[in-house]
Amino acid sequence: MGERLFLLGHPVAHSKSPAMYNAAYERLGLPWRYGLADLGTEEEARSFLAAEDFLSANVTTPYKPLAFEAATHTAATAKLSRGANLLVRKKGALIGYNTDGQGCVAYLERVGFGFAGKRVAVCGTGPTALSILHASAVAGADVCLLVGRDKERTRGVLEGYVERFGLLANATIDLPAALPHHRSFRAAYERPAFKFGSYATSSKALGSADLVVNATPLGMHEGDLAPFDTGLLHPGQTVLDAVYGHGETALMRGAREAGCTAFDGAGMLVGQAVATVGIVCDLAEAELSVTQDELFSLMAGAAGFDVA
Repeated sequence: MGERLFLLGHPVAHSKSPAMYNAAYERLGLPWRYGLADLGTEEEARSFLAAEDFLSANVTTPYKPLAFEAATHTAATAKLSRGANLLVRKKGALIGYNTDGQGCVAYLERVGFGFAGKRVAVCGTGPTALSILHASAVAGADVCLLVGRDKERTRGVLEGYVERFGLLANATIDLPAALPHHRSFRAAYERPAFKFGSYATSSKALGSADLVVNATPLGMHEGDLAPFDTGLLHPGQTVLDAVYGHGETALMRGAREAGCTAFDGAGMLVGQAVATVGIVCDLAEAELSVTQDELFSLMAGAAGFDVA
């Protein structure tokens, strides 16, 4: 019997996810169908999740915190970011994950960015921003800066993350690094300097960061400004805007004009989709018969993305 899989969010009609995932599951010989659950109200989204009539659901704006609440079990990635972008059913349990950070880091490493010893600034205070901040720490960044509009709110969000991270890092034996060049779970907590600031107070830090990531919704609509003054940017920096598919954002335009290496969110989307397929197949005990590189190329091609 074929399983049903979905993308839950609003609006999601523009999403390339069905094309990507259906191509992947067809290539793997699995009788699964992936569709959209474009639900405009929180009540509708709650009802959808409560029915659990799916094998898995990817979750996007604005329902990641809701998905986190709905999960009966959560991976560390979801606990730390306070939001789930993936729910998977397994023997009566609903397990929540956040693959945003993993996808972002995997894509940037794929195109040649090395995190070891780098200074990373992440714009935003939501689950996506925290997931990327965490994955950067795991990948080897020495400074992990969270930047938001309001300094005190950003402080609260970062302190909450660091507190949760510390409790998890010291609760059990250390978890080894998933990749040879990454840090163990505890080392990712102990080694980096975690910092916070606002756009007004962090101009020097944004200008000195090796990598700047926009994990805010700014750029999703035509006419949106960049989160910060792009005049702070300069050659040698790498900029990734998690927004994709809406034309060139103000941040991307400013980054390119400043001579930065700039990427939109398409590669990150494919990266987190590859991570999702791995998790879902693992929990469903389905054989993953292709490499991650093959899966990335297949899913990027299905979406029509020109990414490396």
